[in-house]
This record gives sequence, structure tokens and C-alpha cells, in this order.
Amino acid sequence: MENNKITVLREQLERFLEQLDQLKPEETSVEDVDKLIELIEKIEKNLDKN
Repeated sequence: MENNKITVLREQLERFLEQLDQLKPEETSVEDVDKLIELIEKIEKNLDKN
């Protein structure tokens, strides 16, 4: 169970980092940043409930 939790967390963080790497500062909107924040909050919620 704990291994699965770590695997899921790792996958979510990898997706987050991929999205972060694709952002271009000059083209990034507030909405883009909000989406990234929402993703982090979702990861936190998933960790808390397990």
C-alpha cells in the first residue's frame, strides 16, 4: 500500500514538473499558474486522505 502511494505521488510530481518545464515565462498567464497550484493542492489532498 505504501509503495503504491509513493508511486502515485512520484507520477503526479513528474507530471507537474513536465508542465512546469513547458511553461515559458513570457507566455504564462495567471490561469496557467492557478492550474499548477490546483495540481499541487490535489496532490496534497490525495496524500492526506491516504
